Amino acid sequence: MNIPNTKQPRIVIVGGGFAGIHLLRKLIKTKKFQLVLIDKHNYHSFQPLLYQVSTSGLEPDSIAYPLRKIITSVENAYFRLTEVTSIDAKNSTLHSSIGQITYDYLVIATGSKTNFFGNKSIEKNGMAMKTIPQALNIRSLILQNLEKATITTHKEEREALLNFVIAGAGPTGVELSGAIAEVRNNIVPKDYIDIQPSEIKIHLLEGLERVLPPMSEKASAKAKKFLEELGVEIHLNTMVEDYDGEVVNTNKGDRFKTKTFIWSAGVTGAPVKGLNANALVERANRYNVNVFNQVEGYENVFAIGDIALMKSEKYPKGHPMVAQPAIQQGENLAKNLIKIQKGEKLKPFSYFDKGTMATIGRNKAVVDLKRSTFGGFFAWFIWMFVHLWFLVGFRNRIVTFFNWTYNYINFDRAARLIIRPFRGGVKNEDLVNPPEEEEEE
Repeated sequence: MNIPNTKQPRIVIVGGGFAGIHLLRKLIKTKKFQLVLIDKHNYHSFQPLLYQVSTSGLEPDSIAYPLRKIITSVENAYFRLTEVTSIDAKNSTLHSSIGQITYDYLVIATGSKTNFFGNKSIEKNGMAMKTIPQALNIRSLILQNLEKATITTHKEEREALLNFVIAGAGPTGVELSGAIAEVRNNIVPKDYIDIQPSEIKIHLLEGLERVLPPMSEKASAKAKKFLEELGVEIHLNTMVEDYDGEVVNTNKGDRFKTKTFIWSAGVTGAPVKGLNANALVERANRYNVNVFNQVEGYENVFAIGDIALMKSEKYPKGHPMVAQPAIQQGENLAKNLIKIQKGEKLKPFSYFDKGTMATIGRNKAVVDLKRSTFGGFFAWFIWMFVHLWFLVGFRNRIVTFFNWTYNYINFDRAARLIIRPFRGGVKNEDLVNPPEEEEEE
């Protein structure tokens, strides 16, 4: 990987998500280590706002931040753009698509990926939204289907093009459903005069008995009310069994004809090959870690964020796979790596739950704090402030704030562009140069 040798301990960090960059930022200040950050993308994605990219609310560069910019002008810190293939823990070596590197300490912060629960038809034909390329795919598909609906003369095809089905009513599914509803209510009447907003149907499917299952029942009830006010049709205790690219089939016998099916019903860890079987909780695809985030069976291999499963009395299944545990684990591990060098006692990780929130649309959000739950405009304002605060980079905060202000005043979404047309069956996120479309008469 062309990393110079050094007398300083080398820490290799795999993954530039919330956990990885917060660890890196804390360690940079010490100047006591050689730091190597590895990621298959050259940017950090602010995943909580992916749904706004997919619904034309924001451009992708508003929620992405160059990883190299974090280490600009920092001595002994390096970034390598590559995909890790395996770990040789016995020889403290990491293998990747561009070569290998030895480490003194390895930190796995690879995050999570979409969980299709083994359903191959959904994985093949459904749309996931865990990365920026996937969010752009959804944006293109939504706009393309609206364009197709304006020219088709076939009634059933038009209905399928204007039928949007989202599986999973967690924060992602709820926020996405609300955003699509706002596109229908505010954009379609202005941009697509030959489509009646009432023709567009939005179906939100949830396998459990309420929306936002991770949040309180009060927040769930408020979110359901907000969604229904926006015209989203909610189907509870409903699980998707199959999607062939044309029809969504459920356990209740429902058949939704749709050209837009978005899967937001679960995530699973994204582990790296090579560590022993005891280190990995197979069902969750997450690494077993102790209170210091050390992977079970290894002293110099750590896991933080979504990929780490730290069991406790309060969290028997590990911490929730959201940003805050990742940020806090990254910062705590930075302190412990410094303590290891000093020979001091390590500090066990203790998660401070700052609350949970979700936005449903304009002036509509819900917030769960330790002792209270509230919704409406104030919750929406809090949601906006928190997300702006945690965006990486001053420019991103300014651009996002400007976009939100413009959208709020004008009931508009300025990023409704089909930059890269989506082709069914082609995973655009895996293509560097997608083939040009042939011209048709």
